[in-house]
Amino acid sequence: MRRIPRKVEIEDDAGNVTRYVRHENGLGYVSPHATVHPEARIEAGAYVEAGARVGAEARVGRFSWIDVDAVVGTRARVGQCVHVGRRTVVADEARVGAYAQLGEDTMVEAGADVEADELVADRTVVRTRRHRRDFSTAA
Repeated sequence: MRRIPRKVEIEDDAGNVTRYVRHENGLGYVSPHATVHPEARIEAGAYVEAGARVGAEARVGRFSWIDVDAVVGTRARVGQCVHVGRRTVVADEARVGAYAQLGEDTMVEAGADVEADELVADRTVVRTRRHRRDFSTAA
């Protein structure tokens, strides 16, 4: 069985080194300067950057990237291979489908859904879709 390292260091093109620590629940990597609730699940291959926050019972899928100062709320779901842009908020119980790309300063409202493969532009608000009830058939 392959052993997953407890800590990793990644060097960018400019020579800056960023350190990450493995999150015990899901085995993804979290910056020491991020806040991730112990009940959140960060799947293997996912990264949470400095200043980001992930709430209780939230789930971040494999190979997803939660960028600097982004927020993933309580019980929110982020699919695999998703990029959550800088300062973006995925509110409580919102869902982001696999391979979606959320731009910077985007707001996904509580309970809202972002479809798989969707590209959401910077500074966009994704609203919760409310279903109207049809009472036309009532007797």
